[in-house]
Amino acid sequence: MSVRRLNHAVLYVRDVDRSVTFYQEALGFRMVMSMPGAAFLQAPASQNDHDLGLFQIGPQATASQAGRATVGLYHLAWEVETLADLQQTAAKLTELDALVGASDHSTTKALYAKDPDGLEFEVSWLVPAHLLTDDTLAGRSQIRPLDIQQEITRYGADTPGGIGISVPA
Repeated sequence: MSVRRLNHAVLYVRDVDRSVTFYQEALGFRMVMSMPGAAFLQAPASQNDHDLGLFQIGPQATASQAGRATVGLYHLAWEVETLADLQQTAAKLTELDALVGASDHSTTKALYAKDPDGLEFEVSWLVPAHLLTDDTLAGRSQIRPLDIQQEITRYGADTPGGIGISVPA
C-alpha cells in the first residue's frame, strides 16, 4: 500500500457559513455540497471531490490549543501554480486581515494565514525541479522572510511551480 496524496481535510468551525465565505473569498474555493451545519468546498483547479470539509460546532467552542497545550494539527498547506498567484493570494489575505507570516524556505515560498476561527493554513509555491540549484537545496536549512517581488524577478511571475519537493522522479 502506498499513499498517493492528501485528498481533503476536515475542520471543526464555530460558524460554517462564516468559514465558507472566508475560504471562498481568501482562496477561491467553491461550494460543492452543503447540509445544515456542514459544507464541502473544492479548490478552483482541484480534481478532488472536495478539498475541505467544514463542520459547525457552535459559538461556544473555545480556541484550539494544539501546539500550545495539546497535541494536534498545526496547519494545512495548499499550493498555487505561479508566483503571480502567490502574490495575488498575499494581497487577498492581507485585505482580509488573515495573513500572519511569509517565509522563504528556499525551495518553497510560503504564506501563512489564519481563518476566522484562528486555524492556521499555508499557501505555497514550489521551485520547479529544472530551476533548482545546489545553493537552493542547501538553503532549506534556514528560513528567511519572503520577498515575493524578488522571487518573481528571479523565477518569473508565471513560471509553474514544482511538485512535492521539486525533485525529479
